[in-house]
Amino acid sequence: MLLADRGYDSGACRAKVEAQGAAANIRPLSHRTAPTVFNKRNDKLRNRIEWFFTKIKHFRTVATRFDKHDDNFLASVKLAAIRLWMRFNESVS
Repeated sequence: MLLADRGYDSGACRAKVEAQGAAANIRPLSHRTAPTVFNKRNDKLRNRIEWFFTKIKHFRTVATRFDKHDDNFLASVKLAAIRLWMRFNESVS
């Protein structure tokens, strides 16, 4: 299943996805005349992932891709995710 935002809502994009044997879950544009299949729950999950990537790009090593080795870059992404998770789950007591 392809999860994409409204920027990818075109007949050509949907046809290409279907030709490859997948389903497209793209929020339809307001001017679309033919109704399309759209699942709001899947779109919420896609949006969560987009916001996660937006937040980890605030970390310099992830945003600039300073680490050229795959293992080091993955470690930087994991550290950024851990810091975000700790900030979100901070104890108030």
